[in-house]
Amino acid sequence: MNSSTPPLLSIESVNVSFGGLKALTNIALHINPGEVVGLIGPNGAGKTTLFNVLSGIVSPNSGALTLNGDKREWLKPHELVDHQIARTLQGVGLFGDLTVLENVMIGAELHAKAGLMRSIFGADRNSEAHLRERAQVALENTYCADIAHRRADSLPYPITKRVAIARALVSNPRLLLLDEPAGGLGSQDIEWMNGLIRNIKGTTSVLIVEHHMDVVMSVCDRIYVLNFGELIAEGTPADVRVNPAVIAAYLGAGAK
Repeated sequence: MNSSTPPLLSIESVNVSFGGLKALTNIALHINPGEVVGLIGPNGAGKTTLFNVLSGIVSPNSGALTLNGDKREWLKPHELVDHQIARTLQGVGLFGDLTVLENVMIGAELHAKAGLMRSIFGADRNSEAHLRERAQVALENTYCADIAHRRADSLPYPITKRVAIARALVSNPRLLLLDEPAGGLGSQDIEWMNGLIRNIKGTTSVLIVEHHMDVVMSVCDRIYVLNFGELIAEGTPADVRVNPAVIAAYLGAGAK
């Protein structure tokens, strides 16, 4: 990244409390254009809370958000697409009674702001053709084009993960937020996921929350490590792997 280019997204001094429980304390994080950033930590470290803050699901008690160098109010979930941000969740969230293509068209429709279901069922034929074309391209990019007309509820779980990513990518986001994309996948599907992330990083930055260390260490340029709601380390995979605080809190001595 050019030194004069601002981060795509940055947060500073983020604090989140639920009642008397501090979930996040003074968190800072930034994601540069064309960068894959990992977020790891033991269960209960605050990863999901931070992901939900960035996704607009949780409003922090304090802190600042900057997008492309401009200070912004904290986003609501429906505002993400306006800022070219897309996300997936741990549960794939597909509509089982719709086809794969229709599910991905919904992602395109959200981006186009044209009435969520109208074009899918033919009320606007010109719009439908455009969304169908965009959805088909997204499916080709995730190697799902050959299942476009299958119902989503007929698919094996690893393939539904691919379709969920296609639905997120159909809007051509500048930032993709991935919540445990390797969860429930076998080694072959994980390798596919790694390859996809490497392929899209030229045009789409990625923040990935993940427990699979082989994924994080393989695809991430930088990694943030949380423990008990606090940031305990940040750096390259090589730096994080040998960080004593990370080894003690999460990786274990065998990680070296």
